[in-house]
Order: sequence, then C-alpha cells, then structure tokens
Amino acid sequence: MIARRVIFEGRVQGVGFRYTTKDIAKGFEVCGSVKNLPDGTVELDVMGEREEVEAFINEIAEESALAHHIKGMHVKNIPPLEGVKGFTIER
Repeated sequence: MIARRVIFEGRVQGVGFRYTTKDIAKGFEVCGSVKNLPDGTVELDVMGEREEVEAFINEIAEESALAHHIKGMHVKNIPPLEGVKGFTIER
C-alpha cells in the first residue's frame, strides 16, 4: 500500500474536477478524497496498491476529460491514510 498527495494546478475549480475525479475512482481499487484549496488548486489524497494509485493518477492527468484543464501537477508520498474507506469529495 502506498499513499500520494497530488496538487493539480490550472483551471481545476468550477469545471467538475472533484466530481469527475470521484467518478474515475470507481474504476480503481483506491480510497481517498479530493478537495478544492483556497489558492485555486485541487488536492487529491489517494491510497492503494502502487499500480492502482499510479494508474488512477495517470487516468486523471492524461486520459480524462479533465486533462486539458491541468497546467501543473505536484505529487508527493504521504503516510497511509488512517480510517479511510471509499473515495469522497471534501468541502
């Protein structure tokens, strides 16, 4: 199991980014959350097997309808997410 935090930059708020990310998560064995940050970026915390996490992030950044909105992406390792089940949108 690995956990990653991804910060997406670009036109990522107000375009359905969080809802699309949650929908994409249904196709992967991952758990975590996605939320808007005050600076206009979107933060994704995701945990799962390495292959699933990497494929999920790649799907968002490269394959999805969201990809053209993303101008930058910062990925870092984080500690395992405690007590997280499923994938949620945080407000």
